[in-house]
Amino acid sequence: MSGSDIFYILKWFLVFLAVGTAFLPLTFSLFPNFKDKGYIFSKIIGMTILSYLVFLTGILKVFKFSEISVYALLIILFLANYGFLIFRKKHLLPILKQNVKIFLFEELIFLGGLLFWSYIRANNPDIHGLEKFMDFGFLNSILRSDYFPPKDMWYTPLSINYYYFGHLVTAVLTKLSFIPSLITYNLMLATLFSLTFTASFSIGLNLFEKINSSIKSVVAGILSAFLVSFGGNLTTIYALFKPYVPADTPVPFWQLPFLPFNFPNGYWYPNATRFIYHTIHEFPIYSFVVSDLHGHVLDIPCVLLIIALLFSLMSKTKTLGNWKFEIGNLLLISFLLAVSYMTNAWDGLIYLLLSFMVLAVLNFYNKQRLIFSNKTLYRFLKEILIIVTGFFIFSLPFSLSFKPFVSGIGVLCAPSFLTNIQKLGPFIFEVDHCQRTPIWQFIMLYGFFYFFVVCFVLFLKFKDKYKLSKSDIFVLLLIFLSTLLILLPEFIYIKDIYPTYYRANTMFKLVYEAFIMLSLSCAYIVVKLLTNIKNGKILSCFFAATLLLLFFVFIYPVFAVNGYYRDLKIYAGIDGTDYLRLSYPGDYNLINWLNKNIQGQPVILEANGESYTDYARISANTGLPTVIGWPVHEWLWRGSYDVASPRINDVQTLYTTKDIALTKSLIKNYRISYIVVSALERQNYPNLDEDKFLSLGKIIFNKDGTKLYLINF
Repeated sequence: MSGSDIFYILKWFLVFLAVGTAFLPLTFSLFPNFKDKGYIFSKIIGMTILSYLVFLTGILKVFKFSEISVYALLIILFLANYGFLIFRKKHLLPILKQNVKIFLFEELIFLGGLLFWSYIRANNPDIHGLEKFMDFGFLNSILRSDYFPPKDMWYTPLSINYYYFGHLVTAVLTKLSFIPSLITYNLMLATLFSLTFTASFSIGLNLFEKINSSIKSVVAGILSAFLVSFGGNLTTIYALFKPYVPADTPVPFWQLPFLPFNFPNGYWYPNATRFIYHTIHEFPIYSFVVSDLHGHVLDIPCVLLIIALLFSLMSKTKTLGNWKFEIGNLLLISFLLAVSYMTNAWDGLIYLLLSFMVLAVLNFYNKQRLIFSNKTLYRFLKEILIIVTGFFIFSLPFSLSFKPFVSGIGVLCAPSFLTNIQKLGPFIFEVDHCQRTPIWQFIMLYGFFYFFVVCFVLFLKFKDKYKLSKSDIFVLLLIFLSTLLILLPEFIYIKDIYPTYYRANTMFKLVYEAFIMLSLSCAYIVVKLLTNIKNGKILSCFFAATLLLLFFVFIYPVFAVNGYYRDLKIYAGIDGTDYLRLSYPGDYNLINWLNKNIQGQPVILEANGESYTDYARISANTGLPTVIGWPVHEWLWRGSYDVASPRINDVQTLYTTKDIALTKSLIKNYRISYIVVSALERQNYPNLDEDKFLSLGKIIFNKDGTKLYLINF
């Protein structure tokens, strides 16, 4: 790696070290029963609480969003944490001395993960392709904001109508580090990978710690980290067979010619996430590879924190069914659920359900059976009320400016008498909406997990005089919820704008979390069964099956990383915009000029185009709002194509009309301050009339065929 890249990475690492250190007292108080005291979660807790306070003060217009305000809030939070420690007459030094080895170990894992994925990204660092323009645009718009909610860079003057809190966290860390966003975009991706790996390690370690030796718990932690962060699915078996065509119509592998000596037979890694017809079923390693800084990826650390905190509540309770009511923990859970909702809405609801399940166990499960009483039922309902109320209050600042773009709950394969009704309350009954997943495809996607789930259930059933541990119960809850999430898209879908891929987003959001929870569960199960099966033949068979299955899921990142990152043979550094220097040199220089010279968020005019194209590149790379960016995305976010359609015509008119009066009227209407004329504008509007812009202003940038006009009439 280059010296400048290492400098940026170490600087970024020190920011996380500082944030984590500031929140060690709170973290240690939340995870006193964890072997590692929840050390790695101090970074996640810190960046989450700090970013929320930045967001709240920005919404209330108490502080402008700046480096000074971010550092001031961090210092206040540091003093509050250590003041709380002094107030409780607790000492941090003994905990640090007793656990220095595990703390250092996790810190090294975090740094190693940061360096590792930064190196991977450096082999294709471009913030270009798929939906990177959208994510980068959100980040840059937030960075230019004085107050919140931030402006939508593709639909001036409205605010972002999307789950942007994770992008705001990235912006806060960018301010803290004094590193430009063209670097921090890639550093944040590396951080998400590293936090996912390290936090999964911590959960796996502590799930196993209470019932086995330290060595076995470390093995469980490492396996958890690898399954969550690197695990794929069994579709890699197709690398042994002739490829099926077309790519969106898979057939059972046993119907294809077996070609083991041509391995990997052109296996294409995205197929593992588009295996079920007209759906999406991603998992973390795919997200890390393709590197869209989306909400479902940004929320992984918070999701793992919620899982860890819920398990901590269970593990530190001496007797289930008799747990000590702790309002502070409940409020923290509700806060984290709200943050998850603001980052990736589905996650808030999914882990709200997991929270209810854990609370039900804490209240009603005692001595290996369920025990109900009026007292425990009342306490359970009160706890639910606290969490739901807290969730609503903490998410309210975001919700006030956010309009959900869901139009109802679709029912799959609805009978004809319901499709004639079409809608009943929130439920929608659409004709020809009947997609169901074949069993064999379920096996290819989730067979790895459910092999171990079935083995675990059989172990629990036939093990003599076996009493469920708290870890067993927690893992069973994760398995139950994951199974529910996998099955739900076979019956319902959330209605959005996509007519053919109508259940794609529903499946995507649900099974993504199921993958994470099942990965944690199966890592625990593997180590649990390998250390508890006494029959030699059964143990040998289980061990051999485990190795074979692990081979198929762990070979996936080899295909994915080599496929996306050009076999790691072209190191380009971690500057995410350097590709523009070669592909659009004039635009590259203009973007740098705008970022250096233009403050605030004046409106620019640039050509709009379809999603996933190079259009709207200036607004995405600067955060300066334009009239309309990617219209289909705005259609999704605003709920109607009618919001984008008039603007498309207006932009075309602005570039092509010779009517000066009409041009002036549209410029005033959209409050346009700058007009871009470059290769894409000339390509999109062959009849572009550039002369009129000189009568309305002047050229303030002109290089390599790219011009910027300042409007001053």
